[in-house]
Amino acid sequence: MAVQAQAKYVRVAPRKAREVADLIRGKSVAEARSTLFFANRNAAGVVKKVLDSAVANAENNNDMAADDLFVKVARVDEGPTLKRWQFRAMGRVNRIRKRTSHITIAVDQREVRS
Repeated sequence: MAVQAQAKYVRVAPRKAREVADLIRGKSVAEARSTLFFANRNAAGVVKKVLDSAVANAENNNDMAADDLFVKVARVDEGPTLKRWQFRAMGRVNRIRKRTSHITIAVDQREVRS
């Protein structure tokens, strides 16, 4: 049974956060934490917090061991876009789109094969 955590309305562009989420999908939790620590992206910090939250949910609510968990789902969906204006010369204006993300991470136990 997968246990998930979600961060909504995060002020990171979804395209940039998806690059980080793609790095950890399918990896063990320890390997995913190591990958996020060395990822040279601002979104890696937010994704790491969501991963830690999912692991804490699995440990506390479902009595799962953190050593047996792996990242089953790492998904980044697009949230609402904040529209801002930047004023330019001669009465013109440019639109600035500040994009937001909804980050979902689900962890599950590896099946033991005997």
